[in-house]
Amino acid sequence: MASDTKAIRSTILVPVFIPAVVVALLLVVGTISNPELAGEAFSATLAWITDTFGWFYMLSVAIFLVFIVSVGASKWGNIKLGPDHAEAQYSFPEWFAMLFSAGYGIALLFFGVAEPVLHYATPPAGAPETVDAAKQAMQIAFFHWGFHIWAIYGLVGLVLAYFAFRHGLPLSIRSALYPLIGEKIYGPIGHAVDVFAILGTMFGIATTLGLSVTQINAGINYLWESVPISTTVQIIAIAVITAAATVSVVAGMDKGVKRLSILNMVLAVALLLFVFVVGPTIHILETFLQNTGSYLSGIVERTFNLQAYTRSDWIGNWTLFIFGWTIAWAPFVGMFIAKISRGRTIRQFVFGVMLVPSVFTFLWFSVFGDTALNLIMNEGLDTLIADVQADHAVALFQLFDVLPWSFFISLLTVLLIITFFVTSSDSGSLVIDSLASGGVINTPAWQRVFWAVLEGAVAAVLLLAGGLSALQTMTIASALPFAIIMLVAAVGMWRALVIEGHRETSLQAHMMSSRHMTGSQWKHRLAAIVEFPGKHEVEMFIKNTVMNAMREVEQELKAKGWDATAEFDSENQRSHLQVHRDHHVDFIYDVRLTEHPMPGFVYGELKRDPDKPEVYYRAEVYMRRGGRSYDVYGYDEHDIIKDILDQFENYLHFLDISPGKLPWDMDEHDDMINAPDNPEPGKA
Repeated sequence: MASDTKAIRSTILVPVFIPAVVVALLLVVGTISNPELAGEAFSATLAWITDTFGWFYMLSVAIFLVFIVSVGASKWGNIKLGPDHAEAQYSFPEWFAMLFSAGYGIALLFFGVAEPVLHYATPPAGAPETVDAAKQAMQIAFFHWGFHIWAIYGLVGLVLAYFAFRHGLPLSIRSALYPLIGEKIYGPIGHAVDVFAILGTMFGIATTLGLSVTQINAGINYLWESVPISTTVQIIAIAVITAAATVSVVAGMDKGVKRLSILNMVLAVALLLFVFVVGPTIHILETFLQNTGSYLSGIVERTFNLQAYTRSDWIGNWTLFIFGWTIAWAPFVGMFIAKISRGRTIRQFVFGVMLVPSVFTFLWFSVFGDTALNLIMNEGLDTLIADVQADHAVALFQLFDVLPWSFFISLLTVLLIITFFVTSSDSGSLVIDSLASGGVINTPAWQRVFWAVLEGAVAAVLLLAGGLSALQTMTIASALPFAIIMLVAAVGMWRALVIEGHRETSLQAHMMSSRHMTGSQWKHRLAAIVEFPGKHEVEMFIKNTVMNAMREVEQELKAKGWDATAEFDSENQRSHLQVHRDHHVDFIYDVRLTEHPMPGFVYGELKRDPDKPEVYYRAEVYMRRGGRSYDVYGYDEHDIIKDILDQFENYLHFLDISPGKLPWDMDEHDDMINAPDNPEPGKA
């Protein structure tokens, strides 16, 4: 029992956990005590934020989009999210499949039909219920759910992946500020950043849960009219499905979240294909292409359109709400994207995250939105407009009512909404719990259950306090501080990438210098090219020759007042030299045992036995940024010392050309960065 208590205490970061819980509980208690007053306060807050900070939200989202695309297209795009030698954790098909499922769910199901129909009936500009209104409706839907949304998610994911996997910092929002404030991220500033991230995520999840239960209620009412559409039914739904989410969150990421995500993807694609086939297929394809072109041609104008000359509530109820919702939701989706992107280059990450989900979103709105507009404009289903205006949640089910197999498809949709509900809640609980634990991934089950229950409670009280209006208010309000954090994070990452560029320029000099070999080095290089030593020979070489050379360098550096350490790691078969520099990144020179399959040309006319694959071993040099892709096996001690000094000289040159003092000192993370990717001893 004592050990359990100790484990629980070790995972909770009190300065983050307590403030986040207190704010959430105060909201719950205050709303329950006086729902009407809370509703009025939410409405007034929404109006004030929209009028005062609407320009800031739009400008911030534009900056996010320009920043992430610029980084992906720049020379920094070749940098890996992890050490240079890291391989992608997932294949492209697997990665794209997970990107496909990330960030989707309730939003597409809730707004896929409702938003185009509502914009068609009441466009922000121009005459309603016209061809121009239909075009404008689809362009707005594309704008709300296209590149800008994924730029928000992508920026958070990119920052988290870069600092966590390449620099060994915690997988937490605070890590993005390291280049700017250094070790202070572990103090009050870092705690405050993670508290805002938790609150934003919680209110974003609460909004998702609130929207989902209204749609579940509408679907159940459509299937069984005896079940009324009421707040009571919706709160009961929250309670029941939160219980299901609790079971899933206890099961963990692989058994719970992963399986539900796969089920969500299969059901969503099946639903999309069904409507595409039974709907106006050719019309959908034509509008998909036309709407995409219109969206791309007008993206700049819409990005900066705040209706400054025609003030109305439209911008706050739609664009600012959706962008604010996305910013609040970004810590969760961004962390998920970061987790699955280790080993990708920044360019692969940016264009994968921006293109794949956006294209699917455009297709989704074309299938559902244009099918609904076609029914209204060409088949006389005018009643759909009034039904959607009366209750946004019924839009999808009203569309199914005029399609074949409506009962079965509606039942499938209700199931899909429920599974999305559960996935959103349990995934969000895992992320919030990790943030509240200082970036710890494996936390006690009771903590995850606590956050799942609290999310359900927040969603329920916000529904009591004014339904969608209250959800909108808390989403936009919680997104305001996090938008500022994201801007600061972008500055921090830009500074880190500038320093990264200086480092790469310095390290590239070694490969040039290695071409000018002296003494016996050319013979050793030739031997490494044509000979394929066994494991024992390379192990002895690393343990004896390399270590002797490192110890000589260590002794000479210490004699000159430098703090150097040379040691042999028998578990991973590596010799390790580290030179410590206060307030700077340490110099690290590793020589590791790596295993490789024997090249085919070695065998000549002989055939390989596939059941007994031949391998050979190399003594490869690794620096802090990963493997340098060259083998030093066969070098004598003099040659090893020369290579160490070449790399050390490059390191000092890097310190000289870097702009001022380096912003991080990663002594605490050496094990994480320098450990081999393959945990099996003797393999890289």
